[in-house]
Parts: sequence; C-alpha cells; structure tokens
Amino acid sequence: MKETHYEFLADDPNFKVKPIMFSLIIGAFFAILNETLLNIALTTLMGVFDIPAPVVQWMVTGFMLVMGILIPISALMLQSFTTRQMFIGTMTVFTIGTVICAVAPNFGVLLTGRLLQAVGTGLLIPIIFNTFLLIFPPERRGGVMGMVGLVIMFAPAIGPTLSGVIVENLGWRYLFITVIPFALFSIAFGWKYLANVGEVTKPKVDVLSIALSTIGFGGIVLGFSLAGEGESSFLAPQVLTLIIAGVLSLVFFTIRQLRLEEPLLDVRVFKFPMYSIAVVLFIILMIAMFSSEIILPMFMQGPLALTPEQAGLILLPGALLNGLLSPVMGKLFDKFGPRVMIIPASAILTTTMFTLSQASANTPVWQIVVSYMCIMLSISAIMMPAQTNGLNQLPKKLYPHGTAIMNTLQPVAGAVGVAVFISILTSRQQSYLNGVANPDAPGAISQAVVEGVELVYFIAFAITAIGFIVSLFIKRARPKDQEDNQENAVAESM
Repeated sequence: MKETHYEFLADDPNFKVKPIMFSLIIGAFFAILNETLLNIALTTLMGVFDIPAPVVQWMVTGFMLVMGILIPISALMLQSFTTRQMFIGTMTVFTIGTVICAVAPNFGVLLTGRLLQAVGTGLLIPIIFNTFLLIFPPERRGGVMGMVGLVIMFAPAIGPTLSGVIVENLGWRYLFITVIPFALFSIAFGWKYLANVGEVTKPKVDVLSIALSTIGFGGIVLGFSLAGEGESSFLAPQVLTLIIAGVLSLVFFTIRQLRLEEPLLDVRVFKFPMYSIAVVLFIILMIAMFSSEIILPMFMQGPLALTPEQAGLILLPGALLNGLLSPVMGKLFDKFGPRVMIIPASAILTTTMFTLSQASANTPVWQIVVSYMCIMLSISAIMMPAQTNGLNQLPKKLYPHGTAIMNTLQPVAGAVGVAVFISILTSRQQSYLNGVANPDAPGAISQAVVEGVELVYFIAFAITAIGFIVSLFIKRARPKDQEDNQENAVAESM
C-alpha cells in the first residue's frame, strides 16, 4: 500500500494534533502567567527580606534580561534539539526555578530561582510558534495563533489580580507553590503525548555570534531597564555604556550573520516584505501597550485619585477582551486575510491614542475604561494576524529565525518602552512644575501629571499614526516555498 506524504502534519489523519497543542499551551500559560504574577508582591518581598526597591526590582529586570539574552539563540536550539527535548527541558528548568523560589530562605536564592524561571519562559514561546508553523498549513494558522494570543495576553492580564488574592490570603510563597502542580502536569502530559516535529539539523555553533548577541540584546535591555526604574538617568555613565555597547554589538552581530553560511539568527528574514511590516507593527503595538499599562495607572492614581485596586479593575475588562478575542481574530484572519482587520484596527488605535492625549483631571472613568478596551481590541486584531501573516511568507528553514527575532523584540521593546515613556512623563512634569509659583501645591502636582500624560499619548498617537500608514501596505502573504513551487511548475510547463 502506498504511503501518503503530507506536507503539513495537521493534514495527516493519523497525527494527533490536539495533545501537542494542549501540552504546549498549558505549559506556556503558567510560564507567562508567572511574568506578572510577582509584580504586586514586590512591596511584600521588600519587607520580608529587608531590601530596598532597586534591589527587589531585579526580580523584574533580571527576568527581562535573561529573556533578552536567551531568545535570540532559540533558533540555534530549535535546530539542535527535538521538540520533546526542548519542551520538556525548558519546562523542567522552569519548574526547578519555581521550586527554588517557593522554598527560598533569602533574596539571593529567590532571585536565582526567578532567573531559572526566565530561562523556561523565554524559550517556550519560540518553541510553540515554530511547532505550530510546522504542523499547520498557512490557511489554518490564524485560528491556532489566536489561541496562542489568548495565552500570551490572558495570562498576564489575570496575573496581578490573582497575585493580590494569593498574597493577601495565603502568603507570597504560594505564588510559586500553586504553579508547581500545573508545571509538573505539563511535563508529564508532554512526556506522554508530545511528538517531535521538524528536523534536527545540528547547525554549527558560532561562539562569537553568541557573545555579540548576549552583549547586544543584554546591554540594551539592562541599560534601558536601569534608566526606566529610576536607578539612573539616560545620561548616567553606566546606562550610556550599556546602551552604546549593546547597539555596537548588534551592528557587528548583524554584519557577521550576513557573512555566515549558518547564522545564529538569520536577519535575511527582513528580505520578506510582509515579515518586515509585521515586525514594524509589532514594535508599534508594544509601544501602545506599554504607554497604556505603565502610564494609565499613574494617571488614574494621581489626578483621578483612584486606588490601586480601582485602577487594576478599570484595566481588567480591556485585558480580558484582548485575550478572549484573540482566537476569534485568528479565525477571521484565516477567512478574510489581514487587511480587513488590521487597517480598521490601526485606525481605531490611532484615534484612541489621540483621545487620550486630550485627557485631564476631569476625564470620566468610563472614558478610560472604553479607551483601554479600544486599545486592547485593536491590539488583538493586529498583533497575531500581522505576526502570522509575516511568518507565513517565510520558507520553512527560516521559521526558527523568524520566531526568534519576533520574540526577542518583546523584552527589548518592553525595556525601551518603559524607560522612554517614564522619561518623557517625568521630564514634562518637572518642566511644568518649574514654571509655576507653588510647585508643592497638590493642584500643581496633579496638573503636572496631566501634562506628562498628554505628551506621552501625543507621541504615542504620532507613532501609531505611522503604524496606520504601514498597515495600508499589508496583504495576504503566500509562503515562499509555495511561490517557488508554483514558479517551477510554470517553468516546467512552458
């Protein structure tokens, strides 16, 4: 009997897709949930371990730094190990880190466990993207990537709320203890059901590329993180040194990748226009998200005089809407293509940013709720469709590199976005207070925050307007492999 060859495993009726999806998604959910689960507990940890804010902030900075260093080499790892080895290995490291955090007797041990968690979290998302690209044909990827989007957005959204409940009722150690059973279940389920996809090619390891990547991405993430946390300004010697060293290293890294036969991170993915457009839109969305998630709570707890709990509840509907709509947007992408969603969503996002740039101390709460819902709705309609469309244009051999580059941008954009927007806000506040007669008056302080928020959102409006213009050039991408096959078929028929 002749054996049927299937280009994509999802087309093979004997291939069990659902157990693989379940294994990967449940592991990713709890790993990504862990990113924001700890944020509300930082103040508690300061009291427990008797440490100042700059020290405890390393629980966040260190996490982003490890992700920024590891994700760029994920392409190499995905080609060097099987799917099972990568998933079980990263989830095991994540679980070990979680256990260490749960029993940590001091802050040093707690931070060590947190960094191990970052290793697992940083590598899981590239594994998921690469695996799903290999399993599903382009016309079915939207819905699948929408499920990934639900995990990526929904888990961080409920993290702070869940964290507050756990810390208040059970104690900070249960932030880690409650994750352990699910992590162990994910490992066991993956061990039993997860199948290997793709090909292990064992590419050559270029040590210099790894060193340049580490210094480049690590320097930028660390430099901007230090500036954004208030430890230093952009002009501080250590910040400037880290950022300049990072930028120069990335320049040399890019040049070297173009000369290598087997690059660590193949930057030739930017030769594909839909991928490049997806990357630009992704960066702009990161800017929109961070301007809202960082600046809006400051605005609500300052001029609007709301409590932290009230501010969190106001942002929750938008975050939940984003997560719940991601699978829907993915299915719409499969059916209608990217333009139908991305162009209108970009217009809504740009309009919302302009509306927020007109905010004042008298802005009603309902307007903030609606504005944030519009932002998160727009992001759900742009992010995964744009990413999926961009990755669809790449040939299979570039999937690991395309996913690695996109996922590297998240911690980098996070560090840069926070630092830049906080700097703009504080600079505008100080400029306003320097021009008033009584800068210590509550009214002046409140208005200074308003002035800063208005400027931040006006800049965000300008950036998202550029995103809207870029979105006009997007079109449904065809896989490069498919294009080549069609061209060959036409040539043979002539």
